[in-house]
Amino acid sequence: MGSGGSIPQDTTMKPVRLRDFIEDRDGCIYAVSNYDNSDRIGCILRYVPEPAGERTDLSGRRYRKYDFAESFAWIREHKPEYLDTVHRVPYSDVVRVYKPEEEIGHVAARSVRVRRLLSHFPLPAGSFGCTGSLLCGLENAASDIDMVIYGDAWFTAQRQLRHLVAAGVIPAMSEGMWRKVYEKRVPEISFDAFVLHEQRKWNRGEFEETYFDLLYTRDYGNLDAVPPGKGEVLGRATIETTVTDASLSFDSPSVYAVDHPEISRVLSFTHTYSGQALAGEIIEARGVVERHGDERWLIVGTTREAKGEYIISKTLLESSG
Repeated sequence: MGSGGSIPQDTTMKPVRLRDFIEDRDGCIYAVSNYDNSDRIGCILRYVPEPAGERTDLSGRRYRKYDFAESFAWIREHKPEYLDTVHRVPYSDVVRVYKPEEEIGHVAARSVRVRRLLSHFPLPAGSFGCTGSLLCGLENAASDIDMVIYGDAWFTAQRQLRHLVAAGVIPAMSEGMWRKVYEKRVPEISFDAFVLHEQRKWNRGEFEETYFDLLYTRDYGNLDAVPPGKGEVLGRATIETTVTDASLSFDSPSVYAVDHPEISRVLSFTHTYSGQALAGEIIEARGVVERHGDERWLIVGTTREAKGEYIISKTLLESSG
């Protein structure tokens, strides 16, 4: 999609969805963090044009990368009208939408690492791409590869990664890398429990000394799978329950349908607990209870660090013990 003029919100444009990036009139670049983008686009500021910035785009413009806290401080000071639980950018302020599935050819053409990694994942055209700095042309030599894969193709890629590691084509994650991920996530569970859950997810790996993720995103036909919005907070709870449907457990938020007398779904807004349990497994989950219509949902990851909140598969822990 070109960069001239504002983006109209019309029916001919593909919907803006999770893991797309957008650019506003001032050249600021945001990561789309929501599926609910009907009125304004829910996103997080990532890159701001600055003459002394440490990143340079393909045209030579310099940018500074902002972390989560810094981005909210910048928005609060410079664009307070965007401030919400995320940053909400009106369509009239958007000059470009970066879509991973549309830009992947350009990304692969300039990155030999991406090209080599993709060669191991035969997936249908249009079902995958790269998000993050690679999508915007702002990567550096240390950048991770954030592969995004849409809908059912994600599960194909997950199986492919498992086979690639078993065959020795892609190395198993080293303990050093697991430690790095654990320290970045700072979860409420032990390192051993964390790795036990993570090792069976097959959604990340190391390739040519580069860390990569396989990130799930819904396909265009399934964007309304979970009603958006925050519910009425009813308090905190810890529950033990059986997962009945984990088909959206790698999404953002992760969604687990559960068989519980009061709670109908457990949602995780932190990537740490995505894919944490399989259908049929018993989980223990601690978080905040919200009312959504006639349902009550348990929300994990109500803060950035998800302090005091977690999901564990008791079935997995007991089977490994």
